[in-house]
Amino acid sequence: MHRFRVLTLCVGLAAGSKVMLSAGKGDAAKGKAVFEQCAVCHNADSGEKKMGPGLKGLYKKDKMANGKKPTDASIRARIDEGGSGMPAYKDMLSDAEKDDLIAYLKTL
Repeated sequence: MHRFRVLTLCVGLAAGSKVMLSAGKGDAAKGKAVFEQCAVCHNADSGEKKMGPGLKGLYKKDKMANGKKPTDASIRARIDEGGSGMPAYKDMLSDAEKDDLIAYLKTL
């Protein structure tokens, strides 16, 4: 019985670490499709303002419109919380969609 518990624990830890490794990784192609709803207010192909700021080169900028450095965490927080006229997408997008969207934003 003891060996079974150890084996179960090892398999569980291995599966958990695989989940942790994949956490935060998105699919940029899927993210491009998610971005379609963002494109109403944001340009993807330029830094020019539409209703919201243009997002081309977002990760290369020193700071976002809210003054924060563009990191995965700060961008996810902006998506979740919205602000300055942008709606909060916390409950409108799944975590996987947000991961995909962030992966896409990195390609701009």
